[in-house]
Amino acid sequence: MKNKFLAAAAVVATIAVAASLLAGAQILPLPALVSTLLRWLAIFFIAAYATSRRSLTTWILVGLLAGAEFGHDWPSVAVNLQVLGTIFLRLIKVIIAPLLFGVLVVGIAGHSDLKKVGRLGIKSLIYFEVVSTLAMLIGYAAIHISRAGEGVHLPAASAAQSLNVSPHTATQLITDIFPENIAKSVAEGQTLQIVVFSVLFAMALILVPDSKRRPMLIFAESLSETMFKFTNLVMYAAPLGVFGAVSYTVGHLGLGVLLPLLKLLATMYVALAFFIVCVLLPIVMWASIPLKLFFRSIVEPVTLGFATASSEATLPSAMERMEEFGVPRQIVGFVLPAGYSFNMDGASLYQSLALFFCCAGRWIAPQHRSASFDDSDAADQQ
Repeated sequence: MKNKFLAAAAVVATIAVAASLLAGAQILPLPALVSTLLRWLAIFFIAAYATSRRSLTTWILVGLLAGAEFGHDWPSVAVNLQVLGTIFLRLIKVIIAPLLFGVLVVGIAGHSDLKKVGRLGIKSLIYFEVVSTLAMLIGYAAIHISRAGEGVHLPAASAAQSLNVSPHTATQLITDIFPENIAKSVAEGQTLQIVVFSVLFAMALILVPDSKRRPMLIFAESLSETMFKFTNLVMYAAPLGVFGAVSYTVGHLGLGVLLPLLKLLATMYVALAFFIVCVLLPIVMWASIPLKLFFRSIVEPVTLGFATASSEATLPSAMERMEEFGVPRQIVGFVLPAGYSFNMDGASLYQSLALFFCCAGRWIAPQHRSASFDDSDAADQQ
């Protein structure tokens, strides 16, 4: 029965796409309502498949598809649904601080091995630096191969608009790692500062006599277990939150907002695919990680992050999935949160793409649209 629902969804979706293409080419004029009903019918069959399978990941996909369709069909209503995505993201963010504190304190103070923590930190930082640099170089090469941005002419209003952005010095970046007030760090969502506080707290707890350390460890362990259950409860609302977020985005901006940036998006996704296949996949194989089981574990966090456009939304789910995968809690609690600040591979790749895309759009004037990246400086001087 499950496969029948999935097959029916594929057939109906194919018919809907074909009907839209034929109607757009005026080969087979059909009322717009026909294509709309076919798309909703395909989503219905996918929802039926999700119900029979009882998979949260599939329901998140249903929420994403239904949100995009709802925003496309009823944009005036969809723009009011942002509240659903906002509430879901707030519930996710409130989990992060207590969860990190509990997991790190139990993982570090429960084993009393500071040398192991130090080795783990050094290895993690080396990995973060090397892989993030590779991601940035891949993005740099991809944008110069595709030359996305050449010929893009910004409107005068956009070109004249200035951004009030103050650059961060290296000293300020290092200073911002350390919290001045843990309550302020929690309120502002400074994940790295929370990690630093939790690690120092756990190291201090190791130095406390066992009779006084034990109650705090029991509290931290109970706190982490409770927050994982809290995460499970919040994740039941994930499909609804994804539906609201995607509905608002499509209803507010429309699907056509992607068309002017299609070449940039294509470049980014091709570069990401190259990064995954040529960098991440060899690392996973070198570490002898079972691919099928690993991919099955990360499907839910990846789908959630893609739909909500928020990395914070994936952290509790990713931590739980990695523990289920078999990674020790102390490693999960230290490496994943630190990676959210130091190992932003996707962001590094995208920033290198976006930087040169914006430079091309800014430097190349209409009369110089055929100029290459090598001639950008000359065009700017003119």
